[in-house]
Amino acid sequence: MALKIVGSGLGRTGTKSMQTALNMLGFGPCHHMVEVFAHPESIPLWIEAGAGRPDWDAIFAGYQSMVDYPGAGHWKALADYYPDAKVLHTVRDPDRWFESTQETIFAPGSATTVAEGPMSAFFDSFIGDIRPHLQDRAFMTDHFRRHTEAVKAAIAPERLLIYEAGQGWEPLCAWLGVPVPAEPYPSENDRAAFKARVQSGQPPVATT
Repeated sequence: MALKIVGSGLGRTGTKSMQTALNMLGFGPCHHMVEVFAHPESIPLWIEAGAGRPDWDAIFAGYQSMVDYPGAGHWKALADYYPDAKVLHTVRDPDRWFESTQETIFAPGSATTVAEGPMSAFFDSFIGDIRPHLQDRAFMTDHFRRHTEAVKAAIAPERLLIYEAGQGWEPLCAWLGVPVPAEPYPSENDRAAFKARVQSGQPPVATT
């Protein structure tokens, strides 16, 4: 099964809510970081992808769409590998994004910052170049902006949707050519929910 949607937006740009939204719209299963922790056997495949030896068909077997890390770290390769896929780029205010990461996925002492062994290699496979700078606001907000510009430069406008977190169903459904559901657009995994998950011992890097 080839991906129909490649998510290029970074973690903490509404990607967990977007995963649920795409599932609701019939574009699931949608891959997200939570899927990695549900299927840890995929971690070696991601490490191989980071080393330049990807097996995308194995990684995304059974999935129709992808959002969030680790896939977002390979957005260009995935957009090239799945040329018929649409590219969905989720964004938010860069400073608010940075502040959210500091309380969640990139917080000092989080798994992303302190992992060793295979898990360190896993995180390096998609954020290795920024990992030394995760707490540097100027560096990270610049990275966020440059990432969006790179996506816009690489992807044809008719293939791309820039989706601002909080826009709801309308722009997404119009782009996908599907009806707007009667149910509210999902809102999942805010900072409080993320912290509660960590405190309960659940996987610490589910990202929204």
